[in-house]
Amino acid sequence: MDREHTNLNNYNHSISLLERKTLVITGVKKIENFDNNHFLLETTMGFLIVKGEELELIKLDTLSGNVSIKGTIDSMNYVLENTKKSRDDSILNRLFK
Repeated sequence: MDREHTNLNNYNHSISLLERKTLVITGVKKIENFDNNHFLLETTMGFLIVKGEELELIKLDTLSGNVSIKGTIDSMNYVLENTKKSRDDSILNRLFK
């Protein structure tokens, strides 16, 4: 039953934002990277970039894919996987030149 419950959560994705200060995201597969100004999350619906100020990871539940972020949220954008890959390639190219 636990496996079935986990599989259901992998397909559910939602975003809840309270007063631009508390962000709760479900359906997160993994956190690619983050700092005080941005988070790059892989969700079941694609990659999500969260930008803001003084961002902090408050809660990470890897079993159910839930993430809570605190700070001032300025924007949230989904990006295509191909866009992320080409961006990573260009960053790697610049690093190794």
